[in-house]
Amino acid sequence: MMTDYTNLMKKLSALLEETKLDISILANSSALLFEHLEEINWVGFYIHQNNSLYLGPFQGKIACTEIPFTKGVCGACATTRQTLMVPNVHEFSGHIACDSASNSEICIPIIIHNRLYAILDIDSPRYNRFDQTDKRYLEEITKIISEKIENIQQIG
Repeated sequence: MMTDYTNLMKKLSALLEETKLDISILANSSALLFEHLEEINWVGFYIHQNNSLYLGPFQGKIACTEIPFTKGVCGACATTRQTLMVPNVHEFSGHIACDSASNSEICIPIIIHNRLYAILDIDSPRYNRFDQTDKRYLEEITKIISEKIENIQQIG
């Protein structure tokens, strides 16, 4: 069964409409994605601070609390500021195995005011779980999140 991304984006927009804190935006976004995406075992955010990524709100098993830009798929995503889809994480040089059940991964950068704000990281126990459709819609989802955070930062 394929994810109904159009419906998911509508739910996300409605969910975030009255939210006034970025941590709450990230927390509910990770919960919504975890609930609606199929065949995933981890979804969450790594927040950029001092040239490292720090664990933010997530759903799934415990995770690494700090990731340098030089390590893992998240670090590579942070460095390039481009979405990375990895069909087999075991073949990715420098992969960080927080959950040994994870076999594929997608990371999407969240850019606010031309600066890296965070990384949306999603893991799956299935090899080749993520495709171009996932990439396109997850990038749209991160735009919804980044626009909401940008708006509350301007207000606050």
